[in-house]
Amino acid sequence: MKIATWNINGVKARIDNLLTWLKESQPDIACLQEIKSVDDQFPRMEIESLGYHVETHGQKGFNGVAILSKLRFDEVNRRLPGDDSDEQARFMEGVFSTERGALRVVSLYLPNGNPLGSEKFLYKLAWMDRLERWAADRLMLEEPIVLAGDYNVIPQPEDAKNPEAWLNDALFQPESRGAFRRLANLGFTDAVRASTDDVLYTFWDYQAGAWQKNNGIRIDHLMLSPEAADRLAAASVEKHVRAWEKPSDHVPVVIELN
Repeated sequence: MKIATWNINGVKARIDNLLTWLKESQPDIACLQEIKSVDDQFPRMEIESLGYHVETHGQKGFNGVAILSKLRFDEVNRRLPGDDSDEQARFMEGVFSTERGALRVVSLYLPNGNPLGSEKFLYKLAWMDRLERWAADRLMLEEPIVLAGDYNVIPQPEDAKNPEAWLNDALFQPESRGAFRRLANLGFTDAVRASTDDVLYTFWDYQAGAWQKNNGIRIDHLMLSPEAADRLAAASVEKHVRAWEKPSDHVPVVIELN
């Protein structure tokens, strides 16, 4: 089974690229972030015509996540528990029946957190605490779980071409990286790092020729519960998509589960 995550950076602006990628890559389940669309304006019909079931958790102009699946959804849970006042659309869980039992897949879009010292950074850390609590609870089910998305965290210096350029950025702060490590310490596996030690990036800024200079960072991750990690066959970054016309600044990250 092929599961992918991609921060699309506006589904309406990238719909042609999205459809081309779905036809080319053929993921069984695709998690999208930053769809920047309310639910009833999401281009559902175009995607459904390719054989996908579509579920969204949208927000006008900002944020928003979606899951596209060739499998029917058994269950859909929107919003990360733990803060009823949080209205930002950043989290959705889909539950699927497979030949090997239940599979839980989450599309998540962590807050950026910049600038440092602001409420935005505190919100990022609080959101990550809520995710950790939710994930610890879900692990009790002892089912394969895939937490896929844009984490807005650079885990290690090798995950940035120029790590020193990110020292004062929320994506590379000790608190942000520590929260990511705590998630791993619960028992989740970083699928890409478990598969390769190669230098891989998933985001290149639109500014300053970052793509041409390969000045990238790795912030899009698929974290796997032990039951999912046991089934991990491969992980890769589909970097070539960044060279397409009108690209997102992120590229798809893909895993294959046995």
